[in-house]
Amino acid sequence: MQSKTKLLLTIALPIQIILVKVLSFFPEFIERFYSNGFFIYTSKILRYVFGWIPFSFGDLLYTFLIILLIRFLITKVFTRKIIWREVFLDIGATFSIVYACFHILWGMNYYRLPLHEILKIDDQYTEQELIDVSNQLIKQANMLHKQLEPNDSLSVKMPYSKEEVFQKTIPAYDQLNTIFPDLKYHPKSIKKSILSLPLTYMGFSGYLNPITNEAQVNGLILNYKAPTTSCHEEAHQLGFAKENEANFIAALATIKFDDIYFKYSGTTFALKFCLNDLYLRDEQKAICLIEELRPGIRKNYREVNEFWESYENPFEPIFKDTYDSYLKANNQPDGLETYSYVVALLVNYFKI
Repeated sequence: MQSKTKLLLTIALPIQIILVKVLSFFPEFIERFYSNGFFIYTSKILRYVFGWIPFSFGDLLYTFLIILLIRFLITKVFTRKIIWREVFLDIGATFSIVYACFHILWGMNYYRLPLHEILKIDDQYTEQELIDVSNQLIKQANMLHKQLEPNDSLSVKMPYSKEEVFQKTIPAYDQLNTIFPDLKYHPKSIKKSILSLPLTYMGFSGYLNPITNEAQVNGLILNYKAPTTSCHEEAHQLGFAKENEANFIAALATIKFDDIYFKYSGTTFALKFCLNDLYLRDEQKAICLIEELRPGIRKNYREVNEFWESYENPFEPIFKDTYDSYLKANNQPDGLETYSYVVALLVNYFKI
């Protein structure tokens, strides 16, 4: 009986893959009935179920699954008498269940309408438009830095703990109601990951657990980055699966919020995307714009780079390549290199 169930689940895996592929050709359908329908209710239920727990249940779940994987390898694969049929069915059935849970609970959001269509803005921009918006963000960043730190050579220090940042993200999202009327972040389910050290060595600031709908923030990252990282993971929770779209929403949520530290974090976050994109087009123009920044802002950027450099290791590129492949497999053909679309959203939104 158990073997028959595993066989049926294994057979169901390619059927699921084909079904998801077919549905991916109908983004309007997914937008209406999944992202703005079914998913809204299931994601809220999951945040109610797991949000109140003070630790990350999803991290414990992953730890348990890793232990089961090790046990499976020892007992069924690394053995003299491998029963290949059992191994094949165990792997097929497991993948089938995980694939179904992933797409039903969150993953179909990868195939919703592109964000520029939802916002009714363009997705193309000129170099001059990029420079104009970059200058706009530079003026804003310089002004905010001057208010927060009169000494132009010192970096801004975030006075909030990560838990305080998490609390502030709720009203930050509430202030997006004029742009996204249905985007309400309640109830919250955002936590510091208990796997923060491994995450840091892997090079990640946070992640969303698609099964429990918990937003995980790396507890070791600099607090200066906590507002944008938190809002980024919460954007994933709310159904914006693509990295570039979550980055845009994180920038918008922090810039629009009436907390000056959030504004500074969001403005410098958005600016960095624009400057990186301009640097790829014209290094000299980008360098000229960077020189207009107060030295303290550049110091904030350096502190973030130095933090990640201190955890560099030979395995980080492997994790990044794996995640890059995951993104490409889920309707993000540019993988981790998604600057252009983030910048397209920023430029076309702020030039209006």
